[in-house]
Amino acid sequence: MSAWIAMIEDKDADGDLREALNLSRTPHGTVDNVLRIHSLRPNTMRGHITLYRAALHDEANVLPVWLQETIGSYVSILNDCSYSYENHWSNAKHLIDDDTRADKIEESLQRRSPKDVFDGAELALLEYTEKLTLTPTKMVEEDVAKIKRFGVSDGEILEANQIIGYFNYVNRCINGLGVTTDGDVIGYYAEAE
Repeated sequence: MSAWIAMIEDKDADGDLREALNLSRTPHGTVDNVLRIHSLRPNTMRGHITLYRAALHDEANVLPVWLQETIGSYVSILNDCSYSYENHWSNAKHLIDDDTRADKIEESLQRRSPKDVFDGAELALLEYTEKLTLTPTKMVEEDVAKIKRFGVSDGEILEANQIIGYFNYVNRCINGLGVTTDGDVIGYYAEAE
């Protein structure tokens, strides 16, 4: 079983669900369980895929894609969401394209110690990620001002904020419904079998 609630397969989908499934297909042509879990309510599937693509795969985003995926991976570590972590760390590692550096980053994130690998703007963004994920009611204007002092633009801060918000949303959806990667192709850049 890949979730605690029913998920409708493609062959059983009606027109509305079929349209939502087609919108949600990966580059491999599949629909990952993170989206298929919405199959009982195609409207939330459409909303989810739209938010996901806007937060992580929009051409207007200017933060480096490896950093976007690293931020999402860090949120998933903090939320103990193995589904998102497995997928998005695979993406980050692919994009970092240096196994030694990627391993050091992964180890530092797992220890909740990004300062061991990062500094400057990247560290400030990861510290913001941790605070917003774990203690959102403690956020203050200085948290954003600190990032700005490293030359990060308001637009880039908004991008990071939306990635963090998206992953907190999806981690809770996944963990709350027991969604697993059973049957999924792991990672956006993975080769489909």
